[in-house]
Amino acid sequence: MADGCRQCPRNCGTDRKQACGFCGMPKDIWISRCAPHLWEEPPISGTRGSGTVFFTGCNLKCVFCQNAEISRDHLGEAITPEALTERMLSLAKEGVHNLNLVTATHYTESLIPVLKAVRAQTDIPIVWNSSGYESVAVLRRLEGLVDIYLPDFKYIASELSSAYSAAPDYAEVASDALTEMYRQTGSPVFDRDGIMRRGMIVRHLVLPGCRKDSIEVVRHLARLLPTDGFKLSLMRQYTPEFALHTPYKNLHRRVTDFEYTSVVEEALRLGLDGYTQGKDSATSHFTPDFHEKQ
Repeated sequence: MADGCRQCPRNCGTDRKQACGFCGMPKDIWISRCAPHLWEEPPISGTRGSGTVFFTGCNLKCVFCQNAEISRDHLGEAITPEALTERMLSLAKEGVHNLNLVTATHYTESLIPVLKAVRAQTDIPIVWNSSGYESVAVLRRLEGLVDIYLPDFKYIASELSSAYSAAPDYAEVASDALTEMYRQTGSPVFDRDGIMRRGMIVRHLVLPGCRKDSIEVVRHLARLLPTDGFKLSLMRQYTPEFALHTPYKNLHRRVTDFEYTSVVEEALRLGLDGYTQGKDSATSHFTPDFHEKQ
């Protein structure tokens, strides 16, 4: 872009041909993993897996990120749009239920021709899996290219989003983004096997010591969107080992039964439908091995 990168709400304006942006990445597409993934929500992973492409770098700075090797340490490799198109089509031929682009926001402009090329050759659903910290103007560039949005909604309190993700405006930005995502996809559509074909699943990770904010998140989502217009995924997979370097003592432990259950109960009271996780999800075992040869 002539005036520098404006692909995410940071609007850092960096000429990424010359230097890395706020996301830590140059203009070239970098990926860290491209393989079937079995640990997404049931209608995404199904029985054959989700064809995930993990992109290197991130426009948030979450201190507890379980994918820190790729988001902060930038483990990965550059790939051309043509080669990425072939990798995605190869995944589709393996029989995965969808093609799942994970944290791709800062490569949006480069990915648009890739998505157009993929859609011309397969009708497999495209999933846009993101932090929810997205620009509405950029999301509109994806209209007709993305079938399923899989965003986070991380926080309501700006104090938390500022401290944990360096994004004091997170709730406002994510609210506008989710509204746009819903406008594009409408209510969830599933095939006869329960696999999602279109729609939105909103994820919220319950953090230790942040129960009240999590309850406010589900209340906000119930006001923001039709309750039958999305599925809510309440995650319990927070793992403290990724945040032991931080000064936030509450992040040095796992979520308690009381914390998680009280958030689930509020979501049910509000009529929100979706997915929950068991206590055994709070382990690094479910984090992909980004060093694995593919």
